[in-house]
Amino acid sequence: MTDDASHPPLLDFRNIAVYRGDTLALNGLSLSIPCGQHVAIIGPNGSGKSTLIRTMMRYDHPVRRYRPVMKLFGRSDWHVQDMRRLVAIVSNEMVHACCKSAASGRSVVLSGYYSSFELWPQHTVSPEMDSRGEEVLRLMGAWHLRDKPINAMSTGEAKRVVIGRALVNEPKALLLDEPSNGLDIRAALGLRETLRRIGALGTSLIYVTHHLPDIVPEVSRVILLSEGRIYADGPKEEVLTEETLSRLYGTRVEVECKGGYFNCWA
Repeated sequence: MTDDASHPPLLDFRNIAVYRGDTLALNGLSLSIPCGQHVAIIGPNGSGKSTLIRTMMRYDHPVRRYRPVMKLFGRSDWHVQDMRRLVAIVSNEMVHACCKSAASGRSVVLSGYYSSFELWPQHTVSPEMDSRGEEVLRLMGAWHLRDKPINAMSTGEAKRVVIGRALVNEPKALLLDEPSNGLDIRAALGLRETLRRIGALGTSLIYVTHHLPDIVPEVSRVILLSEGRIYADGPKEEVLTEETLSRLYGTRVEVECKGGYFNCWA
């Protein structure tokens, strides 16, 4: 895809240096992701994955003296809440936060309109919003969870509802942080198939993970991180090789691809 003035990249980062305490977590990182592309970002612990997520979502900020460029859809002057509706994040921390309440599945999904974790009395839900919430619950295979308290759901059920919360605003991209963490095999497989449907509807999927089976076949590009820098970036089949992953992780890694899914083990 060629980006131009009418189709700027989903994300355009240049010269991004971010400190976490005294540690340089992102070291002059530059990265561009076109709209519509499905991407996986992979790296060992300490490689900068979490900081990259936090920087994308404007929780962390780069060092200004390096003249960083941080654009989403060609703009750098976003109101944070507007930006987070276009690029929605689903993390395990968010699931845990939602599960602290007894809000129903419907309430959690519709709370996405208000950047909260459940509906409150001051929140007004229009018929159009309610209709979209029902549409999302069906898309996520979570209609049966509409009235169930989220703190009584399994981890897999809660994750589906929280992804629905992210989707209710019809974001252009969905940022998924370790999506299968805490799920059993059946729940993980079901979630992957649901995410494939979401991607087919036009939402860009950005996976941040160390677990290769999370990466659905529709992901065409893989970015490897190491020490806050991009270690490798390219087509999935060219990046996810035994040689490259062995160098990245500093140990012998074997890789298998079956049915469009990759897996690896030491």
